Amino acid sequence: MNASLAAALTVVMTLTLVLAPAAATAQEPVTSFDQLNTRLKVGDKVWVTDAQGREVQGKIHSLSPDALTLEARTPLSFVPSDVRVIQERRPDSVKNGALIGMGAGMAVGIVSMFTLDFEGCSFGCVAAVLGYFGGIGAGAGALVDAMVPGKKQAVYRAPGAAGASSARFSLAPVITPRHKGFAVSFSF
Repeated sequence: MNASLAAALTVVMTLTLVLAPAAATAQEPVTSFDQLNTRLKVGDKVWVTDAQGREVQGKIHSLSPDALTLEARTPLSFVPSDVRVIQERRPDSVKNGALIGMGAGMAVGIVSMFTLDFEGCSFGCVAAVLGYFGGIGAGAGALVDAMVPGKKQAVYRAPGAAGASSARFSLAPVITPRHKGFAVSFSF
């Protein structure tokens, strides 16, 4: 491996370590309607899971310590005892997609330099190849990240055992002419 390629590899590895996004810690959901106004505002789109496990999607029409009202054909109001979970979808930044794409593109550039025998390539040549592939990768990563909607995150979770988890366990008999048994399902 020539010195230019080794230097380029060192630069790419250093940039990957420095620019790699740290694992984001999710903010804990609030457990009181009094605190909802710190996370939500009128007009926000939310998903409300009621005490029976039904999920309703809508925009917040009004928000108070005693009730939450969603816009719908007819406004839907929820009091704290009727709500198990309130979720909101927050958009994901395209920055991490661009950084991951850039790293992948630069890796493709390095592999192509090894396979196409770039032995006589100067540092400027190596930088140009890595910049070209890194740029294409960053653009592709940002585009993919922009097309993927953010994950739903709980902003409110009812206090107590019923609101602490949305895990479900199901056990159902299975009887067919050839098989007899149970179907077990666990979801969270």
